[in-house]
Amino acid sequence: MALKRRNKVEATFSMSSMTDLIFLLLLFFVMASTMSSPNDIKINLPQSRAKTTTKHVVAKVNIDNLGNYSVAVGKQRPQPIDPDALEAYLAGLQQQDSTTYIALHADQDIAYKEVVRVLDIANQHKMKLVVATKK
Repeated sequence: MALKRRNKVEATFSMSSMTDLIFLLLLFFVMASTMSSPNDIKINLPQSRAKTTTKHVVAKVNIDNLGNYSVAVGKQRPQPIDPDALEAYLAGLQQQDSTTYIALHADQDIAYKEVVRVLDIANQHKMKLVVATKK
């Protein structure tokens, strides 16, 4: 008498438990990434359509399309400055006046790291920075 097995053993793998695990991991990382906040540099951006001015603008930092820096204090003409000496120069201005505003005039074609350098200097010395835009 030949007996047959009713339950056959199949060589397949059920993917439903694996997809559940992947979705749970995805949900965890999405929730975890929204809860963490990176160290943002807070700057005061003017509106590009309205003409706004700030009081007490002490220094204007200019960066042209070649990456050359220049600084103008008050209504003086811009004087070229070495990027490495910029931090010491702006720190000296901030010691003279604690309500120091810096206007950053950067060409749109320069590397982003040049703008971030000035933003970092202003953030370290607790200066208020305004990024100048066209109307």
